[in-house]
Amino acid sequence: MKAPILLAVLALAAAAAAPSAAPSFSPAAGPPSHTAGFSAAEPAVRASPAAAAPATRSWAWPLAPRPAVLRPFDPPDKPWLSGHRGVDLQAASDGGPVTSPESGTVSFAGVVVDRPVITVDHGNGLRSSFEPVRSGLKKGDAVAKGDVLGTLMTGHCGATPCVHWGVRRGEDYVNPLGFVMDLRPSVLLPLREG
Repeated sequence: MKAPILLAVLALAAAAAAPSAAPSFSPAAGPPSHTAGFSAAEPAVRASPAAAAPATRSWAWPLAPRPAVLRPFDPPDKPWLSGHRGVDLQAASDGGPVTSPESGTVSFAGVVVDRPVITVDHGNGLRSSFEPVRSGLKKGDAVAKGDVLGTLMTGHCGATPCVHWGVRRGEDYVNPLGFVMDLRPSVLLPLREG
């Protein structure tokens, strides 16, 4: 009876110690759910298990120059809890352009509660939302990567100009930064002697 238990423990220990390859990523699948997040314009919130960080990023930053992240993605543990389902990016100034990080079709342009929001459907279940962004675009308008979506309005981050950017994959919120930068953790390896 002890031998099967010992073998099971040894097998688990060996599996835990074995090196593993980083899972692959495609922009269509989206970044990992440990980076899941956002949108005030979208009603339901759900974080889902997903693969590791992206190996390829093909989207562009929605602000130029590359913005500082003022508030990172911080998904709630449960859909009904508070959290931050996107990222707040510092803009050079209010009134500047917000651009589409990838091509797609406008799926919403209007006001949610008291702020203007625009959402772009990028296909493959991916949607980006930006607020507070005033736009002349309307539902159904096609946008290319880098096209101006609208003008950044004041107030989201107090006196600091910023845009809230959120991305959903289906009903799941994902971290937008996973589409523009490598979120995989750095791993320090020992020096080889000899």
